[in-house]
Amino acid sequence: MRSFYITLKYLAIALWTAFVVGPFLWALSTSFKDFSSVTSGAKYIPWLQFKPTLEGWNVLWRTPARGGVDIAEPFMNSLMVTTLASAISIALGTLAAYALSRYTFKFGFVKNNDITFFFISQRIMPPVVLSIPFFIMLSKFGLLDTIAGLVTVYIVLLMPIAVWIMVDFFNKVPRELDETALIDGCNPFQAFFQVVLPNSIPGLVVATMFCLIFGWTDFFFSFILTFTEVQLLPVRIVALNSSITPWWSLSAAALISVAPLLLVAFVVERFLSKGNLSGALK
Repeated sequence: MRSFYITLKYLAIALWTAFVVGPFLWALSTSFKDFSSVTSGAKYIPWLQFKPTLEGWNVLWRTPARGGVDIAEPFMNSLMVTTLASAISIALGTLAAYALSRYTFKFGFVKNNDITFFFISQRIMPPVVLSIPFFIMLSKFGLLDTIAGLVTVYIVLLMPIAVWIMVDFFNKVPRELDETALIDGCNPFQAFFQVVLPNSIPGLVVATMFCLIFGWTDFFFSFILTFTEVQLLPVRIVALNSSITPWWSLSAAALISVAPLLLVAFVVERFLSKGNLSGALK
């Protein structure tokens, strides 16, 4: 009976792995095909079922004048906007979340839970509701079609995620940590930065990953708020579409766009271990 459950477990793992990895393998094989290889039926093994070509990858790095889309600059723009917006959102959101977790605020009938819900409610609204206000605001300040304008908008969009995640995490961190640090001579800022924050690494990692994912994959606002001076990677990838959908180039672009997120996931996975608060209390 035990061997049956073990076999069933590994079978489930194998099926889930195939479900997750399958699309990436399909995109990888398609990125090395040409028009005839894509339209002539399902083929997955290069050199055996089809002759591989690098045209799908070369198109991504050629200039538009040479029939390409040149995603190098949009890739760096996306990297800069996402990194800056995520870093600022995490910094401000963590401070706001700690205050909401440790102190009591009351403005009439508005209390801590209401303030926390207000933050996350910004993500509940459909993006189209915010598009016109953002457009008018950036236009008034001369920030349309600029990196600074996109970073500003993304901070507004990403900080609620950081606050929502970190409030819940700080609520689970024992208050005795703060009190012990204060007894040992720390002021409130030292207690936060030297004691509470180092013990909140898993929460910070989760919040950072969510901010990076939402920032990196956003298409709507990067499309609405930019024109010619600045373009992000999702907008440039859409430019690949023509009268004939170039599946080979779209597959290559999809692999390039998802690569940074996979790299981040592999790097930060070690920090997601549980139980890091064990032994933290005296």
